[in-house]
Amino acid sequence: MTISFDDFLKVDIRVGRITKAEPFPEARKPAFKLWVDFGGEIGEKKSSAQITRHYTLEDLVGRQVLAVVNFPPRQIGPVKSEVLVLGVPDEEGEVVLIGPGHGVPLGGRLF
Repeated sequence: MTISFDDFLKVDIRVGRITKAEPFPEARKPAFKLWVDFGGEIGEKKSSAQITRHYTLEDLVGRQVLAVVNFPPRQIGPVKSEVLVLGVPDEEGEVVLIGPGHGVPLGGRLF
């Protein structure tokens, strides 16, 4: 399916920094709860991610990631996920997070 550039612009993808990560034992598949700071305009948002294969809680705090910030909140068990943190699958289908290659200002929009 082909989309227009205007359709692409509707998806608001921003850079944030993970400020807190906790276990999410209630999740059906192994996952972590994440708090991601997107800076002044958006602030801190909560999410969950099935990223336990490649990351530890300690690895995550301070990491910059890309996330969709304009989806409606989604209830995932007891967690209200406010953003969708983005990743791509490795050769085994496990999630690898997407982030900038260099430190960039929080809240920067993908273009």
